[in-house]
Amino acid sequence: MRPVAEQGSGPAAEIAGGYVSEGGAVELGAVVIDGTADSSAAVRLPLATLNRHGLVAGATGTGKTKTLQLISEQLSAAGVPVVLADVKGDLSGLAAAGEPSDKLAKRAQELGDDWTPAASPVQFLSLGTGGKGSPIRATITSFGPVLLSKVLGLNETQESTLGLIFHWADQRGLALLDTKDLRSVITHLTSDEGKADLKGIGGVSAATAGVILRTLSNLEAQGGEDFFGEPELDVHDLMRQSDGKGVVTLLELDNLQAKPALFSTFLMWLLAELFEELPEEGDLDKPKLVFFFDEAHLLFADASKAFLERIEQTVKLIRSKGVGVFFCTQLPTDIPNAVLSQLGARVQHALRAFTPDDQKALTRTVKTYPKTPHYDLESALTSLGIGEAIVTVLSERGAPTPVAWTRLRAPRSKMGSAGADAVAAAVAASDLHAKYSETIDRESAYEKLAAKVAAPPAEAPAQPDAPAPAPKPEKEEPGIISQAMSNPAVKSFMRSAANALGREVTRGLFGNRRR
Repeated sequence: MRPVAEQGSGPAAEIAGGYVSEGGAVELGAVVIDGTADSSAAVRLPLATLNRHGLVAGATGTGKTKTLQLISEQLSAAGVPVVLADVKGDLSGLAAAGEPSDKLAKRAQELGDDWTPAASPVQFLSLGTGGKGSPIRATITSFGPVLLSKVLGLNETQESTLGLIFHWADQRGLALLDTKDLRSVITHLTSDEGKADLKGIGGVSAATAGVILRTLSNLEAQGGEDFFGEPELDVHDLMRQSDGKGVVTLLELDNLQAKPALFSTFLMWLLAELFEELPEEGDLDKPKLVFFFDEAHLLFADASKAFLERIEQTVKLIRSKGVGVFFCTQLPTDIPNAVLSQLGARVQHALRAFTPDDQKALTRTVKTYPKTPHYDLESALTSLGIGEAIVTVLSERGAPTPVAWTRLRAPRSKMGSAGADAVAAAVAASDLHAKYSETIDRESAYEKLAAKVAAPPAEAPAQPDAPAPAPKPEKEEPGIISQAMSNPAVKSFMRSAANALGREVTRGLFGNRRR
């Protein structure tokens, strides 16, 4: 960090004065004035303000991926774990040291960057069992009705019905671990045997339950059943260090590009789980974790008002847990205003203005930045070169920094894929692969309900002197739950992250199970 007195004078020095930080910071690059970068005018992102969240935006091909790489490797070097979605596989290069070149040397010289190649510790995870990384899953019970409704594309009435179905299963100790568990519960409730149960959970339409069953079947047909199940991801595995460096978690999504709703909703589930799991921390010198939410527009598309309010509340509250969230998308207008207003850091790459809609988005983007006497922002945003961005962040005292046209530093890790062999070797060596690679299919709702259907009629006679008996599921299951609760082995297993059996399930802001 250069003291302000050594930064010269003029517009570049004036802008850079707002980026001076006493604590640790991510070095983004240097201020550009009239097309020339001033190596003495550094643009920094203070670590202490990263829990105030941020936005990385820009059109395709403008350098967003390299910016994510640049920020992530510096966070890792500072001991901060990072979670990134690697949609195209380009970010796997974080695991390998960069390769020197004349182009890199030239950029490093003009920015005053003492560039040296370096790699970061990386763990590769895949959603479901079909990817190259260690497979990770979530249980249906943990995912909850709100987030699952988003995946299934349900309307508000159908979401409410799904919530009642979850409540019925929760109350009866029916663990919903995978899609066949939920399908078996819905099939039961819409069958002749389950009509009394369906009527008893509050005006649920059999037709609506049938719609949910069909959408669930569609998800299964698209491969969604490969993701839901056990062992469920423990979010603490995302917050690891290796030799003092924060571990970078790359989520591989190649096999899920046809299911964008599942991808974006899973990322929201991760945030919700982190919010429920982590203790209150307040303001820290550096965050405990930084989470990059790629393709953020998918989360907000067609979202209900209630769903958007939950996202806003989660983003607002999770910063007190020491977690920073960066939304990554092409246009800032992809992010609702209520969420956008909470993002303290903006790294905006070039925008295109080819259509009237593009022009409107450009005008709206300009209005989200502080006023600046040094740039015509509307012109600047369409004139940025590859690897350049318009930046403003929060200073260590919480005030917005001056708007800076910034030429960004080059990542020190490899720009591009690390290679299939390197990824495969890293996955094989990871302890997470041993932890998550084998699918567990323990007794849950599917097996319980199947056993009831298969049971001989003589096994459940009504007692002679009893009044009109309740339907069989409601009569027998309390005994099962009570018996399970008294078993010490079951009590121990209930403390595991994935267990939802034999206890009342309480749910968090998104309907996800609270542990």
